Amino acid sequence: MAAGERDLMGGFAKGLRVLEAFGPERQRLSITEAAETSGLDRATARRCLLTLADLSYADYDGKFFSLTPKILRIGHSWLSATPLPVLLQPHLDQLSERVGHSASASILDSTEIVYIARAAQKRVMSINLMPGSRLPAYSASMGRVLLAALSDAEIDVILAATQFKAHTPLTLIEPSALKAEIARVRERGYAVIDQELEIGLCSIAVPVRNDRGRVVAAINVGAPAAILPAAELPAHCLPAMLELQARLTPLLP
Repeated sequence: MAAGERDLMGGFAKGLRVLEAFGPERQRLSITEAAETSGLDRATARRCLLTLADLSYADYDGKFFSLTPKILRIGHSWLSATPLPVLLQPHLDQLSERVGHSASASILDSTEIVYIARAAQKRVMSINLMPGSRLPAYSASMGRVLLAALSDAEIDVILAATQFKAHTPLTLIEPSALKAEIARVRERGYAVIDQELEIGLCSIAVPVRNDRGRVVAAINVGAPAAILPAAELPAHCLPAMLELQARLTPLLP
């Protein structure tokens, strides 16, 4: 049922915008910074931040606000309510052991992917990935297979909303080149990333479909490029990943 405008809570929506203003590079925000990042006026951002602090979702030192661990309750509510992470975790553990490299699962959230499960052999990225971590969809292997499951019109909307950044000299940031690569991913059924997120890291991903054929998640294997170059990823990892893909489909409603 679609909600009418009078059914919506504007104050709640503004509070969520302030929450989303925080991130890995914005862990501490002043009122002015929160207002600028969220697109709200300063007075509204201030009220939202003070409310978060009063409810213990944020700390306030008199100048800067920072989120507290209590905020994890919000994300944990989703992780506990969906069966996907629990269902996928043992399969990722087995995949990781079989190929000898870290394996992960994620879903698409607008322009980003969100990690929902992970089996790490060793840390291959400078950032510490875990359930709840986010990466830009356009430059992640799981992001590209999730984008490939969408219509061209949906892809256009997401790319138009994306803030492109060249993480490395190899990162694809030209929308037309990305759309061509996503089309290739759709055709062959998997995506390979060669050091586009971070120098020294490559990965391969495949989609996860439910029993109705709808893509509900993606799984990937990430490896150091010096040990397993991108060109060798399909031969080394794809058979095991496709077996897992087929095994998961009948388990997902």
